Amino acid sequence: MTYQENYEKWLHDPRLPEECRKNLSALSADEKEKEYRFGGELEFGTAGMRGIIGCGMNMMNVFTVMRATQGLSEYIKTLGQEAMARGVVISYDTRRNSRLFAEKSAAVLAKNGIKAYLFDDVHPVPMLSYAVRYLHTVAGIMITASHNPKEYNGYKVYGEDGAQMSPEATAIVVDFIQKIDDYLSVSGEEGSPLIEKVPEEVDKTYIAALSKLTLSEEAVKKCGKDLKLVYTPVHGSGYVPVTTILKKLGINVTVVEEQTTKDTEFSTVKVPNPEFKETLSMGIALANKIHADVVFGTDPDSDRLGVAVKNEKGEFLALSGNQVGILLLDYILTRLKEENALPKNAAVVKSFVSTGMAKAICEEFGVALFETPVGFKFIGEKIKQWEQDGSHTYVFGFEESCGYLRGTHARDKDAVVASMLCAEMVCYYTYIGKTVYQRLQEIYAKYGFVLDCNISIQYSGLNAMKEMNAVVDALKSVRVEKFGSFAVEAVRDYSKDVRRAKDGTVTALNIPKCNCVYYELEGGSFVCVRPSGTEPKLKIYFSIRAKDENAANDELALVKADVEKLLASVK
Repeated sequence: MTYQENYEKWLHDPRLPEECRKNLSALSADEKEKEYRFGGELEFGTAGMRGIIGCGMNMMNVFTVMRATQGLSEYIKTLGQEAMARGVVISYDTRRNSRLFAEKSAAVLAKNGIKAYLFDDVHPVPMLSYAVRYLHTVAGIMITASHNPKEYNGYKVYGEDGAQMSPEATAIVVDFIQKIDDYLSVSGEEGSPLIEKVPEEVDKTYIAALSKLTLSEEAVKKCGKDLKLVYTPVHGSGYVPVTTILKKLGINVTVVEEQTTKDTEFSTVKVPNPEFKETLSMGIALANKIHADVVFGTDPDSDRLGVAVKNEKGEFLALSGNQVGILLLDYILTRLKEENALPKNAAVVKSFVSTGMAKAICEEFGVALFETPVGFKFIGEKIKQWEQDGSHTYVFGFEESCGYLRGTHARDKDAVVASMLCAEMVCYYTYIGKTVYQRLQEIYAKYGFVLDCNISIQYSGLNAMKEMNAVVDALKSVRVEKFGSFAVEAVRDYSKDVRRAKDGTVTALNIPKCNCVYYELEGGSFVCVRPSGTEPKLKIYFSIRAKDENAANDELALVKADVEKLLASVK
């Protein structure tokens, strides 16, 4: 059917709520918007689905959510009665319609005879992941669009191990979803006895599990009560668990009161993404006012943590996700080694777009380092693999987008445990007479300075994903010899799982496939181009090794200019 036919079908369906009908009627002359909403379906990928809230097949609404849940239900029914009885746990964050979408999901599951556990209030991604494992459910659903703008919401599905559902299982779910042509035909059973509240013990045992992961009890005991820490949940779900774990450890916390409200519009920030210093601005302002030491901020579903610390001038510096990642990596390995608790087969996992500094740090401690594609589910898969074969012991995993996980209580990034670790890290360095910023400079002095950053090119429209993938595909056929002053040593084509060295040697990467081109530059620098899997953005990552920050910035400008020329040549 054409987008116009789909539009008309929805518009005149008597089952469509009047509010939706009025919304669609107002679009009668807007062909571009109609095509966007009805020219395709909201894609359900390996990370679930995410889109702008609104009425239509390509939008996030109760119909697309219920259709997805019906597909998940059909899959669970193929697993048998035992799986149906184990059920699905559902959580949600503070976004528009999150609670509604969660309730509709529970109702559809119940209508299919599947037990549903529903949190009675907002809970973050890591607590959903933990709840799946604790309650032994067969799956989990998280209603969230993470750090996306307020207009978005999303639907993420988790497997029984607490990690995002595997590609194999997702493919089966997608097949069931696509068989449902009539979006408005799916119904649920509200108030079913199969829908239960998540037991309160889940919250208590989650906090208890995190408490066991502390590494510097003595330092926290001596310095925690005097530490001045400002925290903002940025109107999200992290408020209760983050403040709970910090207070349990005895760490002094001051919250940004204006940003503790469950504001669906995130009205105090441009975008609720703690990767951006602007998102932490109210926290930094409060920290300056009360002379605080550190600022934390979490995103709506509290799986990302942003951190700002004071530099040598006493000014707050918002750290990048890579900087927090290497600080936590260095801190965790240092403390485990000091306590003679570092496993002989210890392993660290990071996404391949995250800083190359992790390799040098891991080599210093004799720890194995593994790389995965972007997406914490791949880190979760490594944890599961090692638990089964015993080849390695997972100690830490991170992504440059402010996602970190210590412990195996959850299988997704966890800003709650990251907040705990960062807070005790500040206490530890205070205890031994230095600052976190000083330790960062020591790391650079020891391993060499690396400037890691990324930029995003925004796309729009129904064909945004297709256009972004076309750009990446085009890059694969263009020979590039250098970026800036760096020679290209090799090119990794992750879509074909191969690495081609400049001498023509081809080797396998042995990593899950994804559409991404990665340029290895001399000296350990790199450039990487990939389409985002969660928003219409082409992402370009830069990792520049240089003698110092000024030299790195100068080189980055040259590399960026060459990348811009390359992208212009393939569009």
